[in-house]
Amino acid sequence: MTMKVGFIGTGGVARAHITNLAQMEGATISAFCDLQLERAETAAKEWTDAKAYSNIADMLDDRKLDAAFLCLPPMAHGEAERALIERGIPFLVEKPLGVNNELPRQLADQIAEKGLITSVGYQWRYIQSLDEVKAFLASGSIGMALGYWLGGMPKVPWWRVQHLSGGQFVEQTTHITDMLRYLCGEVVEVYAAYGHRILHELEEGANVADVGTVTMKLANGAVATISNSCMLPAGHKTGINVYTEQGVAEVQSNGTRIVRTKEEASAPFSNTPNPRVFEDQAFLDAVRTGDQSLIKSSYADSLKTHEITIAANLSAATGKPVKLS
Repeated sequence: MTMKVGFIGTGGVARAHITNLAQMEGATISAFCDLQLERAETAAKEWTDAKAYSNIADMLDDRKLDAAFLCLPPMAHGEAERALIERGIPFLVEKPLGVNNELPRQLADQIAEKGLITSVGYQWRYIQSLDEVKAFLASGSIGMALGYWLGGMPKVPWWRVQHLSGGQFVEQTTHITDMLRYLCGEVVEVYAAYGHRILHELEEGANVADVGTVTMKLANGAVATISNSCMLPAGHKTGINVYTEQGVAEVQSNGTRIVRTKEEASAPFSNTPNPRVFEDQAFLDAVRTGDQSLIKSSYADSLKTHEITIAANLSAATGKPVKLS
């Protein structure tokens, strides 16, 4: 039986998921919801029998969906998740989970109570060569990790406003923070320093930090630093390097590389298929079979990554380290 899928939010990241679903068998998109109804209508025209809505409850009550994709900006979370949880509809939600800890923690409790299948858009976890990286790291002792997300500022207006986006570390660099957890283990303490160098002068209404460095202690004794910047004129570099006594594991969005010798330091990164395709397929398969182990980043697990990024914001604001439970 073909699964009926709905989309809440129809922006750029939604388009990436929609493109994937168009190539997958066993699922069809039957509903689109967006505050700008014309955007939902434009998306619906590409799918047979799909309908457009501007109200979430109307869509969910009318279409009787099997699953949903939430592609919302950080400040817009809450209503959609609650409506899906109430109706028992599995969902994949794009990161970040919000702009604070309170709402995601409440939603995590409600999801657990329902036993609902969820997935969060940390697509880096689905890079196919990560299994080799994890095996390499398991064979040695992780000493430290260095992560980076260095580029320019996205042009959507809400991104540059702190209370709407949460800032770069919450909205963007969360991918690197999540990869740190996935490869190296849990974070127990965070110390952050942010700076406002130039973008507040160049971009009207911008009040997010445009540079920042976050130092972390891990439960296993390793240490890590993740730095980000959104003041560059264009994208520069994103990824994370993990250092062990046997060599270095390097992970970027387009692949991985293990460096044990000088020769390997100049080797190309592995070519990897689009990890978001595997993320979307794993979610749909989990909904179809009920096997939640297929999903590599559930809501409950992703909450831990989100809490680290919020702790970084708190540390930067107070100038003090923040311990995590």
